Amino acid sequence: MTLILSSTSWMMRQVIYALALGIVVSYYFFGWGIVLQIVLGVITAVAVESAFLAFRGRDIISSISDGSIILTAILLAISIPNIAPWWVIIVGISFAIIFGKQLYGGLGNNLFNPAMLGYVFLLISYPLQMSTWPINFLSFDQALEVVFNLSNIDAISGATRLDEIKNSLSLSNSIKQLEIHFPSQVWINVGFFFGGLYLLFRKIISWHIPVSFLVGIVITSVLLWISNVDLYIPMQNHIMLGGTMLGAFFIATDPVSASTTINGRIIYGFLIGVLIVIIRTFGGYPDGIAFAVLLMNMTVPLIDVYTQPKVFGQ
Repeated sequence: MTLILSSTSWMMRQVIYALALGIVVSYYFFGWGIVLQIVLGVITAVAVESAFLAFRGRDIISSISDGSIILTAILLAISIPNIAPWWVIIVGISFAIIFGKQLYGGLGNNLFNPAMLGYVFLLISYPLQMSTWPINFLSFDQALEVVFNLSNIDAISGATRLDEIKNSLSLSNSIKQLEIHFPSQVWINVGFFFGGLYLLFRKIISWHIPVSFLVGIVITSVLLWISNVDLYIPMQNHIMLGGTMLGAFFIATDPVSASTTINGRIIYGFLIGVLIVIIRTFGGYPDGIAFAVLLMNMTVPLIDVYTQPKVFGQ
């Protein structure tokens, strides 16, 4: 038991280390909001997990020490707008831990990715707060004022880049009329890409899900773009905008809720990529990573059954 806990804790730390570069890049462009969201998320995660474990009569220290709730808190905190009101991350983390993890029996038993379950719950419940992002770097004082509702955020906020493109296309503008050049989004994705390479190098994750995930995005976006170059976003923008690299290396690769067979991982990752482009293009939300991951989480038992290696003679 101690060996399993130690191994899990080590893996969770490696994933957190790998997230650091993307978080630092996000801080460079948008400031202290992301730090406040992470701090609030981690504190809430520890408090809610401890309370629920105490209610169930389970050991609190060992469960918290494995690092899984810290990782869940960080993933959700960096996925939501970093100027979201303080209560958004608290509500989201609480929902993620209770309904995404503990009600299934704790770590290793959950069907859905807890962070993405919390994200979707927030997106559906609080669309205004979840669609307002900073447009400039915020100092610590500015971030504190905005997150704790002490000042007006209208002057420092705007829509996501994918949302701007989607809204512009809905007004019958063509892709050629848009200037799709967003260095902050590109560099944040680059940060998470290198973090993902670190995870591959340390053998925390295998290549099957990230590569098939990105291939699914590339093939689907290229086919759409070829069908109408004036209407659909080019492949490179699907790759470098939104949370693509975060999704490919850190979210879809969740070892509990993802497929466990080699062929299953390839199918799982590829279909997530396909769904992301479909949701971004035809859905009501600008970035479909969370929805795509949760939809594919539901199919994992079926995928695993039909991709298990066959034993000779059976």
